[in-house]
Amino acid sequence: MSDSEHSDLDRAACSAALAAFLAEARDLRRAATADAVHGRRRQRLREWQAARLARTHADLLASPRYGTAATFFLSDLYGPKDFSERDAEVERILPLMTTMLPVSGLRTLLLAVEVDALSERFDAAMVEKLGAQLDDEQLSEAAYAAAYRAVGDRAGRTTQLRLIGETGEALEALARKSFVRGALKMMHGPAHLAGLGELHAFLERGFEAFRSMRDASEFLETIIERERAIAAAMFAGRDLPD
Repeated sequence: MSDSEHSDLDRAACSAALAAFLAEARDLRRAATADAVHGRRRQRLREWQAARLARTHADLLASPRYGTAATFFLSDLYGPKDFSERDAEVERILPLMTTMLPVSGLRTLLLAVEVDALSERFDAAMVEKLGAQLDDEQLSEAAYAAAYRAVGDRAGRTTQLRLIGETGEALEALARKSFVRGALKMMHGPAHLAGLGELHAFLERGFEAFRSMRDASEFLETIIERERAIAAAMFAGRDLPD
């Protein structure tokens, strides 16, 4: 098989996987917002998780070197942000993106969308387990950890963290390509006029966040190792560690 044939297969596989994960995330969001109580509880869960992430990684958020990347990482990749607008834009132009984007760009976007779909899946399961506890003003760490264990799927949680790390690595690789910055700046106006503002903003934030670090390996390892330790502690029957 020639390199071009292999690339075409990769492109087709990326496109099919993107379509599948976009559809899953969209359907999960629609199901969550179709019921007002479930939607309110889902938002409460996501806010609680965002606050926990900010506490766990407070040093990275405050770091002159890592602060921008940490803010992007904890909001755009592993936080409470609603990606429905971005994903709708991707779905709308997926045929064009499949043709125009390099395979590396498609793979990067695929990783981010897969993380989104997996996070929506886990959030839906957590809302189901926590139920009315999410109506309380204060959700306890013990209740969260118990629901985390009840949801289970340790392999899925491991995959979630692996994908988050790989998304960061892919964004870092793109950030090393100087032409990408020029292309993003050139496309800022046209992208917004074409109704692709959120997708373009996501790519711009990711590029600038990882470009500002120069080397992201220590940053990514720190986040992933901390999150793995927290997951292991909860699965072992403990509450969230400090």
